[in-house]
Amino acid sequence: MQSSVRFKLCVMMFLQFFVWGAFFVPMGAYLGVLFAGDKEINQIIGSVYATQTWAALFAPLVVGFVADRLFNKEVVNGVLHLLGGGLLWWCATVTDSSAQFAWIMFAFFLCYMPTLALANSITFQNVESIERDFPQIRVWGTIGWIVSGLVVSQSMFGIFPLPVLPWLENAGSTSFPLKLSAAVSILYGFYSFFLPASPPQGRDQPISLVKILGLDALQLFKNPSYLVFAVCSFLICIPLAFYYARTYEFTSAMAFGSKTAGVMALGQVSEIGFMIAVPFFLSRLGVKKMLLVGMLAWALRYALFGFMPSSAAMLVLGIVLHGICYDFFFVTGQLYTDRVAPPGIRTSAQAFVGLLTYGAGMLVGNYLSGQWGAYIELDPTGAEGWLAGAKMFWLMPAGLAAAVAVLFFATFHDKSADRPAETPVAV
Repeated sequence: MQSSVRFKLCVMMFLQFFVWGAFFVPMGAYLGVLFAGDKEINQIIGSVYATQTWAALFAPLVVGFVADRLFNKEVVNGVLHLLGGGLLWWCATVTDSSAQFAWIMFAFFLCYMPTLALANSITFQNVESIERDFPQIRVWGTIGWIVSGLVVSQSMFGIFPLPVLPWLENAGSTSFPLKLSAAVSILYGFYSFFLPASPPQGRDQPISLVKILGLDALQLFKNPSYLVFAVCSFLICIPLAFYYARTYEFTSAMAFGSKTAGVMALGQVSEIGFMIAVPFFLSRLGVKKMLLVGMLAWALRYALFGFMPSSAAMLVLGIVLHGICYDFFFVTGQLYTDRVAPPGIRTSAQAFVGLLTYGAGMLVGNYLSGQWGAYIELDPTGAEGWLAGAKMFWLMPAGLAAAVAVLFFATFHDKSADRPAETPVAV
């Protein structure tokens, strides 16, 4: 592969995840400030974050039909990011209507979510070896997410100041992250037209909604162990949504303030480290124990948040656990799916797991986090409210994660899952 192609793909991945990370992490805190006087503030935050998961359910239709059959992938990617950047800037101007904010955010995610698969597909189509080249390119996406957090927080992981925006205080609680992501998205949209050509590869194939959504992977449910894995994957993503939607505002109020985005970027640093270590642990623990450790890490994280909300050290530990939470469960789950699925439906199987987890599971979780916050009358607008409600709020997802782990431990029995596997590929 030419070095110029590799460079273009690495920049693509960096921009792809910078756009998402810059505004998505602090958005809960911004909504808390924007609609602080609204009695339904918890439901508002949950509903806005749910727009991402609703859009994820529609993303395969765009990728599976438009990009696979009609237009070059880099062209579709560019158009979607140009539209998305405009919508995100518009969203940044909304200050008096939570419903309008949510609808515009939903329109943005309808543009953005398909580009996650497009970025992967563009890479797959332009590298010599997916197994060798893709992880080295994909890691720049995680770096992009990390850098976005450092920029918004203006700190190096909360350790020392990084004054890249000296005129702006506590940027995460303002509309700045939305405008930053919008500007980068538009830049990325134009850049996409200069990416390596990636023509549609399915023009001659019959259109099948079943295959586009990955529903032909349902045949895997004939395997009882895989059925258990699929059900538990859906269930564990319900408590997962609590982390993405509410951790920034919680840790910002309790300990880190304007440095929060930088501190939370430690989770992605951890992700890189544990990604490298997955082959080592997988060969020694096997699939079942790896998945179980990932589930238990979610329970431990929420327990730390609930029992020790005022301890900055424990909050950092909870954030750093992201590497285990993500890599041990999601990467191992992708490997297990690839192992048990017949070659002809492996892509469909991965798409279906995505629908179960980042689609259906997190969709339920986002709404549940909002309803649960309202039920316990959580006041998320300041430290006093979070200190009073943290235990009840976080121990609920901790209990859910622990219950799913017990269910998985008792019902998953697949000895074939522990045979040696190839090095995982992060997607």
